[in-house]
Amino acid sequence: MELIDQKTKRIMEGCKDRAYAAGLRFGDETLEYIVTNRDLIELTPKYMIPTLYDYWVHDVECLKEKGRYELYPNNPYETVINTRPAISFYNDNNPDWMNVMIFYHVLGHIDFFRCNQYFRNTWDFDFTGQALSDKRTIAKLRSEKGRWVDYVIEFSRAIDNLVGYHSELSRIDNSENGEASPITILDYYFDIFLQNVKKVPVTEYIKEVERYNCCVRQDSNIAEQVFFSEVHKKYPEFSSLYEKANDSRNERTLDIMQYVLKHSENLNRPKNRWMKSIIEVVRKTSLFFQPQIRTKIMNEGWASYWHEKLFLSDDRILGHEVDFARLHAAIASMPRVGLNPYALGIRIFHYIEELADKGKLSQEYQRVLSIRERERYDKAESKGLEKIFDVRSNLCDFLFIDTFVDQDFVTKHDLFVAGKRMNPHKMVYEYYVKSRNADDYRKMLQDSLYHPPFITVDPERNAGNILYLEHHFEGKPLVTEFISNVLLGLEYLWGGPVQLETSEVERSERGGPNGHRSRKSDDSNCRELNWQRVLYTMKDRSLTRKVL
Repeated sequence: MELIDQKTKRIMEGCKDRAYAAGLRFGDETLEYIVTNRDLIELTPKYMIPTLYDYWVHDVECLKEKGRYELYPNNPYETVINTRPAISFYNDNNPDWMNVMIFYHVLGHIDFFRCNQYFRNTWDFDFTGQALSDKRTIAKLRSEKGRWVDYVIEFSRAIDNLVGYHSELSRIDNSENGEASPITILDYYFDIFLQNVKKVPVTEYIKEVERYNCCVRQDSNIAEQVFFSEVHKKYPEFSSLYEKANDSRNERTLDIMQYVLKHSENLNRPKNRWMKSIIEVVRKTSLFFQPQIRTKIMNEGWASYWHEKLFLSDDRILGHEVDFARLHAAIASMPRVGLNPYALGIRIFHYIEELADKGKLSQEYQRVLSIRERERYDKAESKGLEKIFDVRSNLCDFLFIDTFVDQDFVTKHDLFVAGKRMNPHKMVYEYYVKSRNADDYRKMLQDSLYHPPFITVDPERNAGNILYLEHHFEGKPLVTEFISNVLLGLEYLWGGPVQLETSEVERSERGGPNGHRSRKSDDSNCRELNWQRVLYTMKDRSLTRKVL
């Protein structure tokens, strides 16, 4: 691995000038390295961070990638990481014209890292420097504690997808000292007190909203005072509940790893405190990579949009238009079955630009029902670039898809949801067009996004040194085969029994969910499932299960 030569660096600087003029923003300094396929194979398990701590799983991944490369040799074109300064890696087989295209792609990524709000927890420090310090810390502990260091890493990585990423962003926005900001009395009354504490009917809730709006219309300066004077008369206990909610707010915003670090008697014993530094390293690393996995489609689509736009207007690539067309088509082709984040992302950005240029992002356009009128609708507002820059800054993949993948988009690109069924005559599985409805296609995309389970600690049930975890069920069960090992690791870190409350499909003595024998079925055999709450308990390295 070595820095790019001066000739290639001049090409990169020329790309920077053109990209900056187009509106992209990135740091003045960047580092570019030329790497071989062997280097890329060794860096990939470490998420391309050369200074990341050593761990045996990385070695296993290297061996797996080497075997895969022998069977399916390929040349990755580039990789860029979100550091200060940004570091990018380029395959040593790339010709100059290809590097021009790749540089634009990389600059699109760096701009996304610097400007997207979901990356704001990574803006204030250089992760490569932090990772190097963490690597040295773990190496020192490994020389003292031996294999126990790897056990702690293993147990910590088992729950590193449960870090409180969104609460971390909230703390960055709302507080200077890292604590959760107090919930306002108005938010508490309408969002928690009426809905969760009193569980009032919808009609009464609407009446309270209207009463507050009436107070605002009469005198906005004293609206809250007048409104809550009646609340205190009707609910004398409201004030004490509100204060209690704010007192416990910081405690309840701790994710599982934070809670264990703070409250585990085992970890806070003098002889075990070294484990806390390892858990912190694993947690910080997970938080750093959370925004990248939550913005994969947007990030790749944004970079692909700009490498296409800027490359075609670059006079240095004359004579290589056909080469570019072939390479770009391979990157941005939309598969009929499956998902290509590059292809989907770039098409959505082009679609947004077109909508904004024609003034279609308006209520007036949404009220147009005729297909022909919708096609002819054009207010010539020319706000496309402004809109896609705004989208780049403020959305993640879920909001990106939920907002802009509509029926017009699905129809425009001839998209569909593919089903799979057995052909009884040929005895093979075949794919078929299951739906062309935008709602179905959007749901398929959203189901493919990264969405870890929402599991929190319930301090009120932590009696007798028990760590009680509650899985807030969102329609997808936990992977049962992982529960035992995860709870085993948590029991070791916590130093006591661990309980997990979750939801599973109701079982029957006849062998399968809902009384049906388990068997593979095609789309036509879908049936409604009955869910039940169950409690897993890990105590003395033994797992038990109880239906609640």
